Amino acid sequence: MLLLVDFFEKLVIILEHYFTNNDNLRSELRIIKYNYNEYSFMFYSDNGVFSKDKIDYASKLMLETYLKLNKKPTSILDVGCGYGYLGIVLKKILNSDVMMCDVNKRALHLAKKNIEENKVEAKIILSDIYENIDSKYDLIITNPPIRAGKKVVLDILEKALNYLNIDGQLLFVIHKDQGAKSTIKTLEKNYICNIVEKSKGFFVVICEKRWHKAS
Repeated sequence: MLLLVDFFEKLVIILEHYFTNNDNLRSELRIIKYNYNEYSFMFYSDNGVFSKDKIDYASKLMLETYLKLNKKPTSILDVGCGYGYLGIVLKKILNSDVMMCDVNKRALHLAKKNIEENKVEAKIILSDIYENIDSKYDLIITNPPIRAGKKVVLDILEKALNYLNIDGQLLFVIHKDQGAKSTIKTLEKNYICNIVEKSKGFFVVICEKRWHKAS
């Protein structure tokens, strides 16, 4: 009987989505380490958050690709921040003003803990995509939650337009088998999109507002 209970507990953990909240999900705190050049980071992770056991390859690819571009945005919004990997690393290295948002309360609790652990100053906010966002940013960065469905992904990417400064950029990563080309085609109605890196089927994309001429 105990084995059966343990099996179902593990099944719940496997099926639990990182873009939802489950207050009854068992906590199994763990530590993930990450190094970039001379910078060292330590992140607390847990069940119920995205890529709980290691730094996600796509997120790492997107982040390191961006850092190699030597850009210096004054303000950054990390949408779907999880336990804070993207926002915290960018804050530490670029010293931008960073806001991180997520709908997952456990992820935000970890992000707060990781901000303190890595000795950076960044803000976090509970927000279903842009629901509680009221500022504009030089950079919006996201690894969109594909499992949440295409509508959610497009909401994150298309509506970023309303939260970018005049010369702001949207940075995201998506796999070719998860609709990368069709997503980019949709975005090109309102953005100028550039694929700045490809690796293992992942596309790293930077988008800028497309300014339509008045008719």
